[in-house]
Amino acid sequence: MHANVGDWLVIKGAKLDDASRKGEIVQLVHENGAPPFYVHWLDTDRVSLVFPGSDAHIETHRPETSAPTI
Repeated sequence: MHANVGDWLVIKGAKLDDASRKGEIVQLVHENGAPPFYVHWLDTDRVSLVFPGSDAHIETHRPETSAPTI
């Protein structure tokens, strides 16, 4: 698993009724983007150091492209 600052870390809920957690990766520990990551969680508005497990995946941040001007 590798990430960039601005990507999203999503952790699936452990049980059927559990909500997933989503947070923005705000800082990398390693230059190559390997875990752990500092994540700003949307549900708590806190930043924590995360070692993601097998229940986590990265959603890559894609910069929005603007329409060409005429």
